[in-house]
Amino acid sequence: MPATATWPYFQTLIRILLALAVGLFVGLERERRGKEAGLRTFGFAALLGGLGGLLGESYSLLSMSLVALLVVFLNVQRIVTNREAELTTSAALLVTAFAGVLCGQGHTLTPAAIAVVTAAMLAWKRSLSGFTLGLSEVELRSAILLAILAFVIYPALPEGSVDPWGAVVPRTAWLTVILIAGMGFVNYALWKLYGNRGFEISGLLGGLVNSTVAVSELSVRVRETEGRMKDPAYRGILLATAAMLLRNGLLLAILGPRRALLATGIPLLAMLAICTAFAISRPRKSVEANDSPAQPLKMTSPFSLTSALRFGLIFLALQVAAVISQREFGQLGVYVVSLIGGLFSSASAVASVATLASAGKISNLVAGYSALIASIGSVLINLPLVGRAKDRRFFLRVGFVLALVVLVGAAIAVIQAIWLPRVVALAGSDPISDFGGADVWISSGLED
Repeated sequence: MPATATWPYFQTLIRILLALAVGLFVGLERERRGKEAGLRTFGFAALLGGLGGLLGESYSLLSMSLVALLVVFLNVQRIVTNREAELTTSAALLVTAFAGVLCGQGHTLTPAAIAVVTAAMLAWKRSLSGFTLGLSEVELRSAILLAILAFVIYPALPEGSVDPWGAVVPRTAWLTVILIAGMGFVNYALWKLYGNRGFEISGLLGGLVNSTVAVSELSVRVRETEGRMKDPAYRGILLATAAMLLRNGLLLAILGPRRALLATGIPLLAMLAICTAFAISRPRKSVEANDSPAQPLKMTSPFSLTSALRFGLIFLALQVAAVISQREFGQLGVYVVSLIGGLFSSASAVASVATLASAGKISNLVAGYSALIASIGSVLINLPLVGRAKDRRFFLRVGFVLALVVLVGAAIAVIQAIWLPRVVALAGSDPISDFGGADVWISSGLED
């Protein structure tokens, strides 16, 4: 059998090419902005770092020293010619050289991610600067507080449960609070950046932060503009509802077992599809010149010490109530608690049942249906808020879609609970262990 010839330098070539690609990718943005250190300079810096990474630690340090020397010369030249120092370009050049070293050492994903993030930070200069300059004192304190709660308080919390039912696990509860508050804070930042571009974006991003507030504010806009903004507000409310459903699904996927999401995935997707379809199906009507512009929603920062404690208290209360209801009334008690929780905070209700399912306190199927019930409760609570528009036709128009969303989600869930286990059983599997049957709606006990 003839021997197969192999080229021993293939891996070396791959590493060098990746380093060069990283440098050219970041340098492309600098070249486009007309900087002295552009495409070729960044390419050479990353290539130099890649060669240093290939040759070893000493050469890596040498290559970084040479890039640092290049940065010094670049800024000295600009200062001598009475120009401002290129601090941002210099920092990006050093980061790119470090990414090149990682490429030379055999890393792939990390240097590629560094290149993408670096290019994004350079390209989004105006957006980031505008957002930073527009930060209020309250918003800045909120960001700092979020970091303290995540990196200072969370590690100091005790591990394991601290109550006789095993429902209160401080670290799990606090991690959930940080997750929900963090999602809200990021979405608030996006809403603040793009909220002026229309009611649709305001509704979508506002729904990710707090769908109740978004629906209420959009309804008020209809009343303030005497009905002239009905079409944009209609789309915004439906997109806010869709965003809430998407957020709850993501929370269930992140915090709960996979089977919990499978139990409620189809109803949630159907509800999400209905909201999206109605939101984009109607033709957009342009607003007349004398109409009021699409003002941003009046929403405050979603994260503060008060909101964090509120999230935490609701989360813990729902967890304890769900566990006690499970013991006393079976799964039906968990569903009632989830419905009530969805009226106040569907995110907290979904997070609560997801973590209980992960801990084995309730079955995966019960957690999935509980998340669906909490989402339905959040949709139902929006109906009276639409009445703030003081417009009967608008209320009926939005109410029809929201009622359809609730009915379709509930109908699919019931059909799924009755018929799907039979299909699974015909396939030769255990319906209860695979998915669960209709009897799980009223039975008690943990999943096998």
